[in-house]
Amino acid sequence: MRDALHFLADERAFRLRLFCEGALVGIGVGIVVALFRWLLGLTEIYLPILFDWMAKSFPVGFFGWGIFLVLVAWILARFLAIEPLISGSGIPQVKAILLGRIRMNAQRVLALKFVGGVLGIGVGMSLGREGPSVQLGACVGQWFSRLRLRPRSEERFLLTAGSGAGLAAAFNAPLAGVIFCLEELTKSFSPLVLMATVAASVSSSAVAGWALGLAPVFHIKALPSLPMSHYVLLLPLGIFVGVLGVLFNHVLEATLDAYQKFPAQGAAKFLMPLFLSFGLAFALPEVLGGGSALVDTLLRKEFALPFLLLLLVAKFVFTMICFGSGVPGGIFLPMLVLGALSGAVFSKLTAMAGIIDPALMVSFIVYGMAAYFAAVVKAPITGSVLIMEMTGSFHHMLALIFVSITAYLTADVLKGAPVYDMLLERLLRARTKIHQVMAHHRTIAEFIVGEGSSLDGKTIAEISWPEECLLVQVRRGETELIPTGPLVLQSGDFVYALADDGDIAELEELAEERIG
Repeated sequence: MRDALHFLADERAFRLRLFCEGALVGIGVGIVVALFRWLLGLTEIYLPILFDWMAKSFPVGFFGWGIFLVLVAWILARFLAIEPLISGSGIPQVKAILLGRIRMNAQRVLALKFVGGVLGIGVGMSLGREGPSVQLGACVGQWFSRLRLRPRSEERFLLTAGSGAGLAAAFNAPLAGVIFCLEELTKSFSPLVLMATVAASVSSSAVAGWALGLAPVFHIKALPSLPMSHYVLLLPLGIFVGVLGVLFNHVLEATLDAYQKFPAQGAAKFLMPLFLSFGLAFALPEVLGGGSALVDTLLRKEFALPFLLLLLVAKFVFTMICFGSGVPGGIFLPMLVLGALSGAVFSKLTAMAGIIDPALMVSFIVYGMAAYFAAVVKAPITGSVLIMEMTGSFHHMLALIFVSITAYLTADVLKGAPVYDMLLERLLRARTKIHQVMAHHRTIAEFIVGEGSSLDGKTIAEISWPEECLLVQVRRGETELIPTGPLVLQSGDFVYALADDGDIAELEELAEERIG
């Protein structure tokens, strides 16, 4: 208990230590994710060359690649049997760990997720590198914490920092890595999380940038500014993309349900997306992989409307089939590609109608990415900042936020659930099948009293706390308050409680802001 409470005694010294440790974690994450990106980059270069050779050496090349895909399916099935937590994106798994609902063997997840991600994404499946990068970063953060024999309260900060560093290194986007941790992973503006995450995200981006270059992920020579008279078009664009984002989440959940009922499990269920990627390599190669190359093509080349619609539908269906199978890989980048295609369709229609200058079409492609992210993930600030950093276009922030908020509100009106929350709920429902169920460990939980929450305006004595929970401190601004029974909690208060890992989710639910 003394280790769990140590940082409350001198928070300034603890912040400095978190900053230094976060920087070290970020360096480790930068090395791991840079290597991950480099290997995936090699597959993007050499896979088309391999497919071209196979087309010329039919049927020998086809037969050899088919045997290789069967081997990949068997390897992925073995990996998932050994470590179920490497399935899919990895972001829901990190959220579950932070909530204290499951635990993770960092070394095993790191090794298997790394190799499984390279195999799954590298053969052309429509999956992204960002989810795996976030989980790889979390593994590095936890591993560092365990090596330094840090208490679990501190481990949670370093694990969060590693997650943000993973996203930052994956996309050369340090600010987005920080915002992602605050808006999506912790859903609170904690100074302690901020201190560790800023250091980790900046250092990981620096390492990845040194290894792979600091250029933005998407290569745009010139992105024209949207005239203020055209801002009204961001409203229908946000609504259009918001509807598509809600559809994405509903179809994804239905696809996951269908895979659960799939008669063949193990390696057999991976064969369909693997062989589908093989067929698409010759029929529609543009939809293979994460899709960053497709976005670059959209930004510099104009396509006919029917072909754009074909790409949108094909990429959507292929992403559902690939991610639904449970192969290690994320939906972050395919999601952005779908947003870019949605923006391209919208801009093509408006340009054909004479509403916008065709030169502005590229801007709507970028706005579509931010809007799609906001509708699917329901994290509009992260989406806006991420697209800003990925495109290197900092003067479009107002338009990005406007269209993101519109898409977010559209998804909210349609009762669309955040995709990672939906995936988290599915993971927790299936946790009895996962052997890494969290044992009882005591830790210091930090949470913020949300406005209108079950804690706001109530005395500590009036609140039904978890049975084994012990409040140890309340911070209101820079003032430290003793958590006695008559103390009335206010929105914005930071509350520190000694609790079981499994009670963290209940505490955060009590403190969650209520709307309406």
